[in-house]
Parts: sequence; C-alpha cells; structure tokens
Amino acid sequence: VQLQASGGGMVQAGDSLRLSCAASGQTFSSLLVAWFRQAPGQEREFVAAILASGLTTSYAGSVKGRFTISRDNAKNTVYLRMKNLKPEDTAIYYCTARQGGFTERPVNYKNWGQGTQVTVSS
Repeated sequence: VQLQASGGGMVQAGDSLRLSCAASGQTFSSLLVAWFRQAPGQEREFVAAILASGLTTSYAGSVKGRFTISRDNAKNTVYLRMKNLKPEDTAIYYCTARQGGFTERPVNYKNWGQGTQVTVSS
C-alpha cells in the first residue's frame, strides 16, 4: 500500500487542522493506520492509530483530548483532526500502516508516506 499525507500548514496556537492520509491498494481497509510525527532533532514519535474496523483508536498522551483519528475505508483515507494546536505540535506528520494490532514503535511499520509539515506559532 502507498500512503500520502496532506493537509499540513502554518497556524497559530489554538487553531485547528485536519490532516488526510490517502492510500492506494486494495488491502487498505484491512490495515491499522497510524500517525507519527517528527520534530527537528527529535525521534519519530507515535501520535495516534486506528484499527481497520475504525471502531478502536489509540492516542499518545500528549494529544489525547485534542486530536481525533478517523477513517473512511470507502475513500481509502484516514484523517487526523487536530484541535487546540500548541507550538510543541510543530513537526512533520507521517502516516503509516500495518497488519495487526497497536504498536507505538516506528520500527514495526514498513509503509511510510511522505510527511506533511505542521507549524504552530505562539
């Protein structure tokens, strides 16, 4: 499966953004999809994930309550709705997918799309 993230931009603290992850490939609806982010000089970190069914999600503590992950399997797309953005949310956001359950370790994901830059100013 090939993945492409989009929707990033430059916003002010407190603003909202919605990222999209568009996938190609017939197996998308059977895959867990996750968002990670990477700030300059930092390791890639887990943000959120959603199971194939769309019924179960997982979030990093730093974004819980502010970010919402969802998916539309008919459109082969996963979304990340981000509210009340903070300067520390500034990073390149990547989407990725895998078979199986939740894991927050980037090494457990093989398919990565190009990221989308999110910049939050104070």
